[in-house]
Amino acid sequence: MQSESFNRIKSTTKHLLITVGSGIFIILFFFYIYLPATTNHGESITVPDVKNQHLSDLDDILVSRSLRYEVNADSGYSSAAEPLAVLDQFPKANAKVKENRKIYVTLNAKRPPLVRMPNLIDKSLKIAQITLESFDLRLGRVDHVPDNALNAVIYQLHRSIEIEAGQMLPKGSMIDLKVGDGRGNRYWKMYKYTGQSYEDAKIAIIGTGLKIGAVTHVLDPEIVVETVSTEGDTTGVVVDVSVGDVVKQRPVSGRTVKIQDIVDLWVYQPDSLASDNSILDQENQ
Repeated sequence: MQSESFNRIKSTTKHLLITVGSGIFIILFFFYIYLPATTNHGESITVPDVKNQHLSDLDDILVSRSLRYEVNADSGYSSAAEPLAVLDQFPKANAKVKENRKIYVTLNAKRPPLVRMPNLIDKSLKIAQITLESFDLRLGRVDHVPDNALNAVIYQLHRSIEIEAGQMLPKGSMIDLKVGDGRGNRYWKMYKYTGQSYEDAKIAIIGTGLKIGAVTHVLDPEIVVETVSTEGDTTGVVVDVSVGDVVKQRPVSGRTVKIQDIVDLWVYQPDSLASDNSILDQENQ
């Protein structure tokens, strides 16, 4: 009786071990043999670098490597890249991925977005360049023009036309600048000071960077203004003046002058020969 019971337990244990062993074998076979074989376990694909590649080239680059791609809805823009060129990708280049993995790409827009032109007037050339870069605009030609402020922006231009701050421009547009040479206007036409009071003429002359030369007092209260016709003939026009007015100047109006040039003046002062000297007489003593 005991032998029969022992044999029954032995048989049951044997079947149980066989069942458990078979289950373990099936599990190990499924996870370590069948599943890796059907999913290419342990095999990977190196993601190629598709940045700066055109959209039309992605099939040859990605699909040929058993990869897929999807274009992000939000495009970017770079003036350095062609339209529809890849600006960014995910996963990044050289990443290891499974076969049939999807690569997400961001493309450069077909048309550049618009930006507002900043105000660069009176800013230094360096600040202007930094400002243009922050607005995704490019610095073009820089020309120096006569002005006392060295490298200060005097004019801002787009396609040779002066452009005001606030105007809309495509990103990446070229902006030309005219900046001061630090020396000011070196040459200009002499202004007319005859008929003005001496004090007004003096202030104006010094203010333009010229110097007052000899001041001669005259008794004649008339100005003879010389005019030149288109034929080259010179005519004179007599103009009455008040005491203390300039009746003659040298250089005459219209002549080319430069900074520090000397201007001589003749002033109507009928009391200049009297014992009671005028202010003008005192200045020249």
